[in-house]
Parts: sequence; C-alpha cells; structure tokens
Amino acid sequence: MEMLAQKWFECFMETVQCHEAASELRDAAIKGSLRLWTKALTDVVVSTFDSFGWKGAAKGHRSDFLPVARQEYLSLDAVAFETDGKRIWRFPVAVFELENSRSDDVVAYSLWKVLCTRAPLKVVFCYRKDAEEGSSLVRTLAKQVVRGMSIPERQALSGETMIVVGSRNEATTFPYGFFKDWNLDVNTARFCRA
Repeated sequence: MEMLAQKWFECFMETVQCHEAASELRDAAIKGSLRLWTKALTDVVVSTFDSFGWKGAAKGHRSDFLPVARQEYLSLDAVAFETDGKRIWRFPVAVFELENSRSDDVVAYSLWKVLCTRAPLKVVFCYRKDAEEGSSLVRTLAKQVVRGMSIPERQALSGETMIVVGSRNEATTFPYGFFKDWNLDVNTARFCRA
C-alpha cells in the first residue's frame, strides 16, 4: 500500500507544475524572496487538498468547515480535514508548517509543533539556498528534535512525518531539484529520502 506522505508529495509535485502560482514560486525560490515563496507555496499546498477530498484552511484560505471559521487552526500554517462523516469537530488529517526562516532552531520548532499533533500526515516545508544546506538541516533536525525524544516517545508517534526542503536551482528544472522530500523513520530516528 502506498504511503500517504508519498502519495501527497507526488500530488504536490504534479500540482506545482501547473498551478497559477508556479512561476511566482520558482522566481521567489531563485531570488530568495522567502515571503513570496511562502505565499505561493501556501496556495499550492492548499490546492492539493481537493485531490484527496479534503477541506482545509491556511493564511489567505479561510475555512468555515469547522464551527469556528479561521485561516489557521492550532497556529499551524495549513490544516486539512477529511469531509466524510457527520462529526462537527474533526481532527486534522494533515498538518503543514511552511517555514521560511534561515534559523535551524525556528525550523526545529516547526517540526516539534507538527509532531505534537495527532494527524496522519505531518509536513514541514523549509528553504535553504542549495540542496547541501538542506541535507545538513535535515540531519540537524533529526538529531535535535527526533533523537531528543526517548525511544518510547518516538515509537508512540502516529502518522507519517515528512520534511520538504525547497532550494534554489536552475529554472529549467522546476520543480524537480527545487523540492527534496525526506520521510521520518521512527525506528532509526532519521529522515530518509523517498
């Protein structure tokens, strides 16, 4: 059975190629305009929700799916909910943090924040100038956040956790090369490339 994280990332990569924000996202990545990168990325991430039958909320994407309408729930950048069933208050099926800070500690906070949720899919986006910086960041996050947990705490994590590192690359390869996905293996406390 294909994992939710991988299915979602494949959908993201397909969506980002044809989304109206694609050129803005590519240009922002190349220029390092991280506010514009985050805004365009938010639009693309929210656009993936329809493919899974989800409803969601994010900055600039107000939702009235829950009884309290918001752009952000739980102070998370984007939250998706399954639409099946009649429950009024639903738990998120997917949570996303889109972190554009250059500080490793701020990105670590975003990872810690999504790990505190009980969503089946947890995704942290971050940006580094080049891919090698991204690989180093992922190792740092595993060491500081994941290996900072006890083994029982790590084993109790539910769902799948993914880090997606956006970087600056050649414009002709967009989105390939711009986004690298890393999936958490709770047994080894490492993030591995899919």
